[in-house]
Amino acid sequence: MKQKQSRPGETGFSRRGFLKGVGGAVGAAAVVSRVLEAPGLARADEITREGIRRVPAEGLEITLHVNGQERPVTVRPDQTLLEVLREQLGLTGTKEICDRGACGGCTVLLDGRSINSCLMLAVDAAGHEVRTVEGLVQDGRLDPVQQAFVDSDACQCGYCIPGFVVRSRALLDEFPNATPQQIRDGLAGNICRCAAYARIFEAVQTAAAGGNG
Repeated sequence: MKQKQSRPGETGFSRRGFLKGVGGAVGAAAVVSRVLEAPGLARADEITREGIRRVPAEGLEITLHVNGQERPVTVRPDQTLLEVLREQLGLTGTKEICDRGACGGCTVLLDGRSINSCLMLAVDAAGHEVRTVEGLVQDGRLDPVQQAFVDSDACQCGYCIPGFVVRSRALLDEFPNATPQQIRDGLAGNICRCAAYARIFEAVQTAAAGGNG
């Protein structure tokens, strides 16, 4: 095939290619800068003239606020909050199951709202309040949702239950008198492989009826 010859004065660059390249670079700079300028970052490399803070591949020192405590950790730029909670902080109640945000087993509270910790980078959690299923226990007493799961025998194998409990806590914080339909809709993102949904829904209804403090 005959190659197209450049005319005199042509640079070989198209306007579309130039805009695509510039747009990608600006977008990447904005994302990196937003993530790494979050509160709670203890150390990072210098900020370049382009406003990009460089993160060393070997790790970045940050402080996570987890279950009411300041926890200094060193995380790689690619580590998820789930990995750090389990592997560095020993909070294994947060389960790693699908690792793609589809099952709800890794649910934690971030500033009171439920999130899938497998989908969040640990550096993004700096400056926010993280609460795991372990943090629901107050002064040695189970949270009403936890107690209701025990009383309703809703645990089965227990593997998915921490995620259900944390998500239920967030649901009742938003809807203290949640209806059965609100409970079903609110827990739609959590999967129970034992299919103990009837007992789970019963437990959340019990917690809603008996108080959600």
